[in-house]
Amino acid sequence: MKIGKAVIFSAPSGSGKSTIVKRLLTKRRDLEFSISATTRAPRPDEVVGQDYYFLTKKDFLDKVNNGSFLEYEEVYPGVYYGTLQSELDRIWKAGNHVIFDLDVKGGIKLNEILKIRALAIYIKVKNLSTLKNRLITRGTENQDQITTRLAKASEEVAFESKFDASITNHNLDEALQSAEEMINQFLKEVR
Repeated sequence: MKIGKAVIFSAPSGSGKSTIVKRLLTKRRDLEFSISATTRAPRPDEVVGQDYYFLTKKDFLDKVNNGSFLEYEEVYPGVYYGTLQSELDRIWKAGNHVIFDLDVKGGIKLNEILKIRALAIYIKVKNLSTLKNRLITRGTENQDQITTRLAKASEEVAFESKFDASITNHNLDEALQSAEEMINQFLKEVR
């Protein structure tokens, strides 16, 4: 039986990790997306049960108390994100490898839990100005949310060294190629 592995992508909001993850899912049939749970409201283009499991704060905290989460984090005040153990179990039982799109602290925690079964990749941009422009262009946050995300991003860059590898997403095609090469090598390795 094949041992399931995990590929963790983390980055400050707006760095392009979700775009990279979505593209990678089209390139490898043995990768399956782990759907995270969150208490934030869905964005207009997000699908419940496909992009996230959107939970009330009470439901989320009940799952925390029941031990349903492998890891979770209060990413912004009152806004929680977490990885459900059931997602990992579901994907590995199907014989696939898991790919995660997580906040920086969640990515670090999960990498520590999964150890050699995981490859944690940090996605970064050249500078905070680039990040700000991407968040504005994305158009999914108001000015206060952008300010909050940029403040958090300036703290998160200090955690880059906690990841197994990092990729600068200045050119999406080049970043995607680098990510694909890293994943192909990691999934070939016997651990």
